[in-house]
Amino acid sequence: MKATIHISLKNGVLDPQGKAVRTALGSLGFDGVGDVRLGKVIELDLAETNRDQARETVERMCKSLLANTVIENYRIDLD
Repeated sequence: MKATIHISLKNGVLDPQGKAVRTALGSLGFDGVGDVRLGKVIELDLAETNRDQARETVERMCKSLLANTVIENYRIDLD
């Protein structure tokens, strides 16, 4: 089973990388870009075949290591 985890900063958390990208886009002539927020995507190939068990395992992974739940949100997609 494949798990895809989308991680993004929570609202209100400053995103200096996003600000740098926005500034760079403007300097390259891409006007009209508002706020830019960067995140990350993690893809895992899991041996687990039970969907509920896979989601529970990935939830534990996110809370233990993959996401900083103080400042980040995450979403899990299973295929």
